[in-house]
Amino acid sequence: MSAPLLGLSIREEQDVVAARQRARQLAGLLGFDVTDQARLATAVSEIARNAFLYAGGGRVVFEVEGSSAPQLFTIRVCDNGPGISRLDDIMGGRYTSSTGLGLGIVGTRRLMDVFDVSSTPQGTTVSLKKLLPARASFVTAADLARIAATLAAERPAGPLAEIRQQNQELLRALDTVRMRQEELERVDRELEDTNRGVVALYAELDERADHLRRVDEVKTRFVSNMTHEFRTPVNSILALTTLLSEKLGTIDQKDEVHYIRRSAMQLAELVDDLLDLAKVEAGKIEVSPTVFEVRDLFSALRGMLRPLLINESLSLVFEEPDGLPPICSDERKLSQILRNFISNALKYTERGEVRVSARLAAAGEGIEFTVSDTGIGIPDTALGRIFDEFVQVENPLQRRVKGTGLGLPLSKRLAELLGGSVTVESTLGAGSTFRLTLPLLPADFETAGLMTDPSRKPVLVVDDDEADLLMYERALTGTRFQVIPARSAAAATKTLDLMRPAAMVFDIRLHGEDSWALIARLKQQRSTSDIPLLVVSSVDDPEKALALGAHAYGHKPLDAAWLLQTLEEVVHRPDATRVVVIDDQEASRFIVREMLRGRDHEIVEAANGRDGLRQAQRTDPAVVLLDLQLGDMDGLDVRDALQSDPRTSQVAIVVITSRTLTESERERIGPDTPVLSKANLTREHLHCAMERAIERATGRPHPRSDTLEASS
Repeated sequence: MSAPLLGLSIREEQDVVAARQRARQLAGLLGFDVTDQARLATAVSEIARNAFLYAGGGRVVFEVEGSSAPQLFTIRVCDNGPGISRLDDIMGGRYTSSTGLGLGIVGTRRLMDVFDVSSTPQGTTVSLKKLLPARASFVTAADLARIAATLAAERPAGPLAEIRQQNQELLRALDTVRMRQEELERVDRELEDTNRGVVALYAELDERADHLRRVDEVKTRFVSNMTHEFRTPVNSILALTTLLSEKLGTIDQKDEVHYIRRSAMQLAELVDDLLDLAKVEAGKIEVSPTVFEVRDLFSALRGMLRPLLINESLSLVFEEPDGLPPICSDERKLSQILRNFISNALKYTERGEVRVSARLAAAGEGIEFTVSDTGIGIPDTALGRIFDEFVQVENPLQRRVKGTGLGLPLSKRLAELLGGSVTVESTLGAGSTFRLTLPLLPADFETAGLMTDPSRKPVLVVDDDEADLLMYERALTGTRFQVIPARSAAAATKTLDLMRPAAMVFDIRLHGEDSWALIARLKQQRSTSDIPLLVVSSVDDPEKALALGAHAYGHKPLDAAWLLQTLEEVVHRPDATRVVVIDDQEASRFIVREMLRGRDHEIVEAANGRDGLRQAQRTDPAVVLLDLQLGDMDGLDVRDALQSDPRTSQVAIVVITSRTLTESERERIGPDTPVLSKANLTREHLHCAMERAIERATGRPHPRSDTLEASS
């Protein structure tokens, strides 16, 4: 949905001032704060002034785009000037101007979420887009009428009023800069004083750290060796008590053996916990992350811990972890941490329940596991010590169910090893709640395990539905593309920090959040702005997706053929000749596609002239195969448009038509453009014509091996 707000013509210098004022007014009415209002007004002023200075005038159009929140505030500045000759250099920051040309464009680009410039010798269009704030209400038809009435009532003030407003904005900005400068100076002085003290302490700290390191190594070796030495006699005691219980016949004797065996088992648990702690401290425990579902983890824990539930007045409840993304972590160690929490809760809770749950962490980058009980609780004085080794809280119930005092310290160390943290809340006599927060991806997450086939192009698919991810896998199996899954925005960001995909495919709804802001940010960042981005979603808002920079929009359920064709269009093969086929007859496009079949050609199809122009501008082809009889426009007009556009003026063109050309049409086409008849079209004729056209357009021979390979 695109809803117009206001249009202004720029004929005189005061019109630039009016455009600036209207931009600020509209931004305020749409819910932007004062800072963003100033940014939008400044951006519109810069681009409108460019149109006035370099094109003699133009037009500014304000719109709201999007049929779902958050919407886009869009400003288009159009002119009929001579165009911008070195646009690529300006956008890339490589152009130096003595007159100021391009400085406004580069500066304005930093202020907007989406910034796009389209320039030809017939004119320039600059599109400025910014997402409405999250707190802003959805703009309806009634809101548009209210905004129009407000604009009609509040006519733009004169240039003096605008200068006063700009001065106020400048004063606010200068005041902010001054305050930050004073704060920086104060911090610098404090840092200088602190640094002198820190430097003095470094030597002493290094010496003590080295001493502590040696002590810690000795302690770790001692504990590790002793636990190994303890394990052998403890295991022997357990084995002997088993034999004794089988041989001795009286109940009293069996009871005595039973107590011996139980004490030996407690000692064995203590030895195991000590050994695990020693391994963690020595750095000898390896983390083996795998991707798994929290639901499956809870199911395994439920079956494992059910035998411990022998008290009928106590229940163990696992909440269903609905809507949680898969987590990439060490499942065995996570299970060990939760088992410790749950077994402790069962030991120290006589009645009520022990409840286990999981939810997405506040930032959306991790999962928070919670184990809460209605047990004896922990005194406030002991909360700070329960994660220390061998600490146990004094309580009559605790005396009946002795523990080792190592389970919680070990759980805390394991959580830190997995990149997470453990916290506890408790009320004496009312129960305790232990929380474990783990990231969705480990800090040292590597994509090497995902990139199983280096010969295939990676496609980052951001979708939280396992069934949809499976559909992507099946759709791209056997193709040159490989799916790299990311089940949340955080996982997508993490993956992009570690690798550069050939393309990205986004769903809009991701575990209760939408990905609009992330899409806008990725298309704005220089490192990711040129990566082709597709949106495939059940949210019906293709206009907003395309406005934010998406190359294409698809609806769920996924159309596998559409996905593959679109990826072929937007992901270029470096060793292939890209060909755009413009023909409104599907059968004709099929014939050409079959004649060009092979790894040396990358084919993009267009069913009408306008789509063909768009594909040629977007995909940078080596050659365009053009039919002259198109449904929406004449093929010769398409050819003229291709040659007049700087982006496609060097593209080779081959005309393939079934119509008989007149003398004037042949003169208009010219001798450098090959013309083939559909009636006599052959594979050899097509390849030869393409080679000849490419050689004339580029001035260098086209590799003959490509033709021979395609013709064989």
